[in-house]
Amino acid sequence: MSSEEPSQNPTVDESSEKKLSKKETAKHARLLERQKAAAAAATSAAAAVSAVALEGDEDPLRTNYGDITLKEFASKPISGKKKRRTLVQDLNHGLKGSTVLVRGRAQAIRAVGKKMAFLVVRRRSCTVQCVLTVSQDLVSSQMVKFATSLTKESIIEIEGLVSVPAQPITGATQQVEIQVRKLYCVDRASPTLPFNFDDAARSKTDIENALQAGEQLVRVNQDTRLNYRFLDIRTPANLGIFRLQYQIQKIFCQFLESEDFFGIHTPKTLAGSSEGGSAVFRLDYKGTPACLAQSPQLHKQLSIVGDFDRVFEIGPVFRAEDSFTHRHLCEFTGLDVEMEIDEHYSEVMDIVDHLFVTMFDFLNEECSELLEAISRQYPFKPLKYLRKTLRLSFEEGIQMLKEAGVEVDPLGDLSTETERKLGQLVLEKYDTEFYILYRYPLSARPFYTMPSHDGTEYSNSFDVFIRGEEIISGGQRVHVAELLRERAQACGIDVSSKTISTYIDSFRYGTAPHGGFGVGLERVVMLFCALNNIRKTSLFPRDPQRIVP
Repeated sequence: MSSEEPSQNPTVDESSEKKLSKKETAKHARLLERQKAAAAAATSAAAAVSAVALEGDEDPLRTNYGDITLKEFASKPISGKKKRRTLVQDLNHGLKGSTVLVRGRAQAIRAVGKKMAFLVVRRRSCTVQCVLTVSQDLVSSQMVKFATSLTKESIIEIEGLVSVPAQPITGATQQVEIQVRKLYCVDRASPTLPFNFDDAARSKTDIENALQAGEQLVRVNQDTRLNYRFLDIRTPANLGIFRLQYQIQKIFCQFLESEDFFGIHTPKTLAGSSEGGSAVFRLDYKGTPACLAQSPQLHKQLSIVGDFDRVFEIGPVFRAEDSFTHRHLCEFTGLDVEMEIDEHYSEVMDIVDHLFVTMFDFLNEECSELLEAISRQYPFKPLKYLRKTLRLSFEEGIQMLKEAGVEVDPLGDLSTETERKLGQLVLEKYDTEFYILYRYPLSARPFYTMPSHDGTEYSNSFDVFIRGEEIISGGQRVHVAELLRERAQACGIDVSSKTISTYIDSFRYGTAPHGGFGVGLERVVMLFCALNNIRKTSLFPRDPQRIVP
């Protein structure tokens, strides 16, 4: 390689170092030290592996262990004799004496002298203890040395006999051991991890108990977790959160299909804001100003205009608000519903009621293992809800707050603190943490909300709450073009914009009364599991300060 060829590792440019401040120079120096330390660790690990390999040349059992090369994966022909792997979760007493092949991560590695080693192998949220003991014609000392040279979180494959120890195993979920006969490393993890798996999986209870006992346990902070989210989501709690999220999505679809709804997909690039206001992500669409959809609101209504009758959608929603809170994201997954109304907008609330009671029942009855995995790290009490969901009018909610000494604007929206207080009052009076608040003031709702029939300052709308926080906003839509135009103008929306004018004009061709609602998937999971931050329920969160990884 030419001496003038640029290095593959970032270093400090010496010519520019003179221009740096003392603080910046020190920062770069620390960076160089970290790079040198990482390189030294990698070199040391490579040397250890090479030493094992050299010793293995004299080992008659050398084909029973080692690193699988990239070439083997890239060019290996299909043999047709592939061995069936056993999932760690399926290892039980019934397999005693059987030979199994498992693949997983090396979660823990412990040497016991030179002739014995223990490995804890993890696959998903299940773990199994694997034992290597030097034995003639079965396990060599070089094989034990190879095992102890592995780095934590490496992907490994193990073949061995299932045995049942006399004493219960406390360091793994499966109550069997594997007596290792073959051990291969599929892919080595870096010897230096941003954080340890055990630290990331540690429960709040353990941390608090340690503090009370005067001990200090490592706590992995949220930013570090999110910076290395691909590592963080390996923990049992996170696996539980996202599997639970999928179950919610599945029940949402299944229930609505049983009620004669069907799924649609609406565009996420619009010529203008779908909700009004300026909190949109703007972009250039082939020379035309455009933005990302704040909701599928306009197009799911247009599908009703097109006689689809009952529709739902699961898709991304984009909000450019600078909301630095525990419950707001710039991008989230929206669960949206729109339906024709036969007589009254309470029909939409009926769907919400039955959908969520069905969902909660399913989660409690069929997802107990997932909920247990989540609660082990993030303890929470089961959600309280009624068989028939409580419905309170906005006026009734305001009255409850006033009686509790809370002053609120009777024709304004509720603040986050006021919502929490009302949730507390509802729990104390009705013993439920899930309820519907309907007939909101018209001034607190979007322009497309149908005004109340009695000519008052209220509207045919509702919000739904879990544990004192709003998760759903919905109601009846204005389906008469002229009234819709009046409402848009009253809300200060430019009715001449292409998006809004097209939307309003679509209702000039005959439209049935209709309504719907939208809910954030991440927020449902967060509140059902009483988690303290929505970033825990977003796979790769997007907020005002985060767009990677």
